[in-house]
Amino acid sequence: MKQPSEMSEREFFAFMGRRPGLVVGKPSFDKVTVFLAGYATHADRHGGPDPLGGFHEWLVARRGRNCNHGWPGQVLHIALPHGWENIQDLPPEDELRAIEVLFELLDAFLAEREATANAQAPA
Repeated sequence: MKQPSEMSEREFFAFMGRRPGLVVGKPSFDKVTVFLAGYATHADRHGGPDPLGGFHEWLVARRGRNCNHGWPGQVLHIALPHGWENIQDLPPEDELRAIEVLFELLDAFLAEREATANAQAPA
């Protein structure tokens, strides 16, 4: 198995999605999204590409509508169409669903971004 430092962003996020508790302790949607936002900020500050660049816009397009929520709220709209009260205190079944959907969406986003980059690369 590759070490996290040897993984692509997509591989790392897939790894994290299978076991988020290894990265954030007790898994919660809020902790996972805070970690991902910090991860993206670190990459941006240190000259790397933002792994979440365009994710919000992609989610809005996928959902077919916008609102005043950032990307975590957009994910929750998709994962929990019945709504939610407090992102920091989701019921356990909603936590699990939201984390699962987050990583499914993130993988689909990164797959599309990879495909676009490969299609635009010179042959």
